[in-house]
Amino acid sequence: MNKIFNSAQDALKDIVKNGQLLAVGGFGLCGIPEALIDALKDTGVKDLTVISNNAGVDGFGLGKLLETHQIKKMIASYVGENKEFERQFLAGELELEFTPQGTLAEKLRAGGAGIPAFFTKTGVGTMVAEGKELRDFNGETYVMELALNPDVALVKAHRADRSGNLQFRYTARNFNPAAAMAGKICVVEVEEIVDVGAMAPDEVHLPGIYVHRIVLNATPEKRIEKRTITEKAES
Repeated sequence: MNKIFNSAQDALKDIVKNGQLLAVGGFGLCGIPEALIDALKDTGVKDLTVISNNAGVDGFGLGKLLETHQIKKMIASYVGENKEFERQFLAGELELEFTPQGTLAEKLRAGGAGIPAFFTKTGVGTMVAEGKELRDFNGETYVMELALNPDVALVKAHRADRSGNLQFRYTARNFNPAAAMAGKICVVEVEEIVDVGAMAPDEVHLPGIYVHRIVLNATPEKRIEKRTITEKAES
Protein backbone atom coordinates (compact mmCIF):
# COMPACT_ATOMS: atom_id res chain seq x y z
CA MET A 1 0.00 0.00 0.00
CA ASN A 2 1.44 3.35 -1.07
CA LYS A 3 0.95 5.87 1.73
CA ILE A 4 2.88 8.72 0.10
CA PHE A 5 0.89 11.45 -1.67
CA ASN A 6 2.32 14.08 -4.00
CA SER A 7 0.79 17.01 -2.15
CA ALA A 8 -1.23 17.92 0.90
CA GLN A 9 -4.12 18.79 -1.41
CA ASP A 10 -4.11 15.29 -2.92
CA ALA A 11 -3.98 13.69 0.52
CA LEU A 12 -7.08 15.52 1.75
CA LYS A 13 -9.34 15.91 -1.27
CA ASP A 14 -11.38 12.72 -0.85
CA ILE A 15 -11.47 12.41 2.95
CA VAL A 16 -12.46 15.80 4.39
CA LYS A 17 -16.12 16.82 4.48
CA ASN A 18 -18.35 19.47 6.00
CA GLY A 19 -19.23 18.95 9.65
CA GLN A 20 -16.40 16.57 10.50
CA LEU A 21 -14.57 16.15 13.80
CA LEU A 22 -10.85 16.76 13.23
CA ALA A 23 -7.80 16.51 15.48
CA VAL A 24 -4.80 18.71 14.69
CA GLY A 25 -1.45 18.13 16.37
CA GLY A 26 0.78 20.83 17.77
CA PHE A 27 1.39 22.93 20.85
CA GLY A 28 1.41 26.66 20.32
CA LEU A 29 3.23 27.00 17.02
CA CYS A 30 5.45 23.99 17.70
CA GLY A 31 4.86 20.85 15.68
CA ILE A 32 1.84 22.00 13.69
CA PRO A 33 1.06 20.51 10.25
CA GLU A 34 1.40 23.77 8.32
CA ALA A 35 0.92 22.42 4.80
CA LEU A 36 -2.05 20.27 5.78
CA ILE A 37 -3.78 23.21 7.46
CA ASP A 38 -3.28 25.29 4.31
CA ALA A 39 -4.64 22.45 2.17
CA LEU A 40 -7.63 22.06 4.48
CA LYS A 41 -8.37 25.75 4.10
CA ASP A 42 -8.24 25.43 0.31
CA THR A 43 -10.82 22.61 0.31
CA GLY A 44 -13.44 25.05 1.58
CA VAL A 45 -15.00 22.51 3.96
CA LYS A 46 -16.87 24.16 6.81
CA ASP A 47 -18.75 23.59 10.05
CA LEU A 48 -15.72 21.75 11.42
CA THR A 49 -15.20 20.79 15.05
CA VAL A 50 -11.47 20.89 15.68
CA ILE A 51 -9.61 19.26 18.56
CA SER A 52 -6.29 20.94 19.24
CA ASN A 53 -4.35 22.21 22.22
CA ASN A 54 -4.87 25.77 20.98
CA ALA A 55 -6.20 27.66 17.98
CA GLY A 56 -2.99 28.99 16.47
CA VAL A 57 -2.44 32.72 16.11
CA ASP A 58 -3.96 35.32 13.83
CA GLY A 59 -3.03 34.46 10.25
CA PHE A 60 -1.11 31.27 10.99
CA GLY A 61 -1.92 27.68 11.85
CA LEU A 62 -5.57 27.13 12.77
CA GLY A 63 -5.93 30.91 12.83
CA LYS A 64 -6.23 30.71 9.04
CA LEU A 65 -9.32 28.50 9.33
CA LEU A 66 -10.87 30.86 11.85
CA GLU A 67 -10.45 33.77 9.45
CA THR A 68 -12.41 31.88 6.78
CA HIS A 69 -15.07 30.78 9.30
CA GLN A 70 -14.53 27.10 8.53
CA ILE A 71 -14.43 26.13 12.22
CA LYS A 72 -17.70 26.15 14.13
CA LYS A 73 -16.36 24.64 17.37
CA MET A 74 -13.00 24.26 19.10
CA ILE A 75 -12.16 21.61 21.69
CA ALA A 76 -9.04 23.12 23.22
CA SER A 77 -7.16 23.87 26.40
CA TYR A 78 -5.68 27.29 25.55
CA VAL A 79 -6.89 30.05 23.25
CA GLY A 80 -5.11 33.16 24.49
CA GLU A 81 -3.03 34.10 21.45
CA ASN A 82 -5.72 34.67 18.86
CA LYS A 83 -7.69 37.90 18.64
CA GLU A 84 -10.00 36.58 15.93
CA PHE A 85 -10.82 33.59 18.13
CA GLU A 86 -11.71 35.99 20.93
CA ARG A 87 -13.86 38.11 18.64
CA GLN A 88 -15.79 35.15 17.23
CA PHE A 89 -16.33 33.56 20.62
CA LEU A 90 -17.57 36.76 22.28
CA ALA A 91 -19.83 37.42 19.28
CA GLY A 92 -21.38 33.95 19.56
CA GLU A 93 -19.97 32.87 16.17
CA LEU A 94 -17.76 30.11 17.59
CA GLU A 95 -18.40 27.36 20.13
CA LEU A 96 -15.74 26.37 22.65
CA GLU A 97 -15.41 23.22 24.73
CA PHE A 98 -12.70 24.21 27.19
CA THR A 99 -10.79 21.14 28.34
CA PRO A 100 -7.89 20.91 30.82
CA GLN A 101 -4.69 20.17 28.96
CA GLY A 102 -3.96 16.81 30.59
CA THR A 103 -7.58 15.74 30.17
CA LEU A 104 -7.47 16.67 26.48
CA ALA A 105 -4.34 14.57 25.97
CA GLU A 106 -5.92 11.63 27.80
CA LYS A 107 -9.18 11.91 25.83
CA LEU A 108 -7.16 11.51 22.62
CA ARG A 109 -4.96 8.75 24.06
CA ALA A 110 -8.05 6.87 25.25
CA GLY A 111 -9.64 7.18 21.83
CA GLY A 112 -6.58 5.68 20.21
CA ALA A 113 -6.44 2.87 22.77
CA GLY A 114 -10.08 1.87 22.35
CA ILE A 115 -11.08 3.12 25.81
CA PRO A 116 -14.51 4.79 25.57
CA ALA A 117 -14.28 6.85 28.78
CA PHE A 118 -12.25 7.35 31.96
CA PHE A 119 -12.53 8.99 35.37
CA THR A 120 -10.33 11.87 36.53
CA LYS A 121 -10.27 14.26 39.48
CA THR A 122 -9.36 17.16 37.21
CA GLY A 123 -12.25 19.59 36.91
CA VAL A 124 -14.34 18.27 39.81
CA GLY A 125 -16.17 21.15 41.44
CA THR A 126 -15.75 23.44 38.42
CA MET A 127 -17.70 24.20 35.25
CA VAL A 128 -15.62 21.51 33.53
CA ALA A 129 -17.68 18.88 35.36
CA GLU A 130 -21.08 20.40 34.63
CA GLY A 131 -23.46 17.86 33.04
CA LYS A 132 -20.98 14.99 33.41
CA GLU A 133 -21.22 11.86 35.50
CA LEU A 134 -19.55 12.00 38.92
CA ARG A 135 -18.51 8.92 40.87
CA ASP A 136 -16.74 8.29 44.16
CA PHE A 137 -13.71 6.01 44.41
CA ASN A 138 -12.03 5.43 47.77
CA GLY A 139 -13.69 8.50 49.22
CA GLU A 140 -12.68 10.83 46.36
CA THR A 141 -14.95 12.27 43.67
CA TYR A 142 -14.08 11.83 40.01
CA VAL A 143 -15.65 13.11 36.78
CA MET A 144 -16.17 10.89 33.75
CA GLU A 145 -14.65 12.12 30.49
CA LEU A 146 -15.47 10.62 27.10
CA ALA A 147 -12.71 9.62 24.69
CA LEU A 148 -12.25 11.47 21.40
CA ASN A 149 -12.30 9.68 18.04
CA PRO A 150 -11.87 12.27 15.29
CA ASP A 151 -12.83 11.46 11.72
CA VAL A 152 -9.48 12.75 10.50
CA ALA A 153 -6.22 13.55 12.30
CA LEU A 154 -3.71 15.99 10.82
CA VAL A 155 -0.28 15.38 12.29
CA LYS A 156 3.26 16.74 12.01
CA ALA A 157 6.31 14.48 12.36
CA HIS A 158 9.97 15.00 11.56
CA ARG A 159 10.56 11.82 9.56
CA ALA A 160 8.59 8.90 8.12
CA ASP A 161 9.53 5.78 6.28
CA ARG A 162 7.44 4.49 3.41
CA SER A 163 5.39 2.29 5.73
CA GLY A 164 4.41 5.27 7.86
CA ASN A 165 6.63 4.66 10.88
CA LEU A 166 7.17 8.07 12.46
CA GLN A 167 9.92 9.88 14.26
CA PHE A 168 9.19 13.15 16.04
CA ARG A 169 11.70 15.85 16.96
CA TYR A 170 12.00 17.04 20.55
CA THR A 171 9.03 19.07 21.84
CA ALA A 172 7.37 18.98 18.41
CA ARG A 173 6.15 15.53 19.43
CA ASN A 174 3.62 17.08 21.90
CA PHE A 175 0.00 16.15 20.99
CA ASN A 176 0.90 14.62 17.63
CA PRO A 177 1.19 10.90 18.58
CA ALA A 178 -2.07 10.99 20.55
CA ALA A 179 -3.90 12.72 17.70
CA ALA A 180 -2.50 10.22 15.19
CA MET A 181 -3.63 7.22 17.26
CA ALA A 182 -7.12 8.62 17.83
CA GLY A 183 -7.94 9.53 14.22
CA LYS A 184 -9.98 7.16 12.09
CA ILE A 185 -7.87 8.43 9.18
CA CYS A 186 -4.43 9.86 9.95
CA VAL A 187 -2.59 12.16 7.53
CA VAL A 188 0.98 13.05 8.44
CA GLU A 189 3.17 15.88 7.20
CA VAL A 190 6.91 15.20 7.45
CA GLU A 191 10.17 16.92 6.59
CA GLU A 192 11.88 13.76 5.38
CA ILE A 193 10.81 10.41 3.91
CA VAL A 194 13.21 7.47 4.10
CA ASP A 195 13.15 3.85 3.00
CA VAL A 196 11.84 1.14 5.30
CA GLY A 197 14.68 0.04 7.57
CA ALA A 198 16.53 3.36 7.47
CA MET A 199 15.33 4.14 11.00
CA ALA A 200 16.52 1.98 13.85
CA PRO A 201 13.68 0.45 15.88
CA ASP A 202 14.40 2.74 18.85
CA GLU A 203 14.08 5.77 16.56
CA VAL A 204 10.46 4.93 15.73
CA HIS A 205 8.17 6.86 18.05
CA LEU A 206 4.87 5.78 16.45
CA PRO A 207 4.35 2.64 14.33
CA GLY A 208 3.00 2.98 10.82
CA ILE A 209 -0.17 1.03 11.59
CA TYR A 210 -1.69 4.33 12.75
CA VAL A 211 -0.69 6.25 9.62
CA HIS A 212 -2.73 6.20 6.41
CA ARG A 213 -1.27 9.01 4.30
CA ILE A 214 2.07 10.82 4.20
CA VAL A 215 2.92 14.22 2.71
CA LEU A 216 6.40 15.70 2.33
CA ASN A 217 6.95 19.32 3.40
CA ALA A 218 10.72 19.67 3.51
CA THR A 219 10.76 23.41 4.26
CA PRO A 220 8.05 24.35 6.78
CA GLU A 221 8.02 27.89 8.09
CA LYS A 222 8.35 26.84 11.74
CA ARG A 223 7.45 30.09 13.42
CA ILE A 224 8.83 30.68 16.90
CA GLU A 225 6.93 32.32 19.73
CA LYS A 226 8.99 34.87 21.64
CA ARG A 227 8.24 36.52 24.93
CA THR A 228 8.12 40.30 24.78
CA ILE A 229 8.01 42.55 27.81
CA THR A 230 7.51 46.24 28.36
CA GLU A 231 10.57 48.06 29.58
CA LYS A 232 10.16 49.80 32.87
CA ALA A 233 10.27 53.54 32.75
CA GLU A 234 13.22 55.05 34.56
CA SER A 235 12.24 56.62 37.86
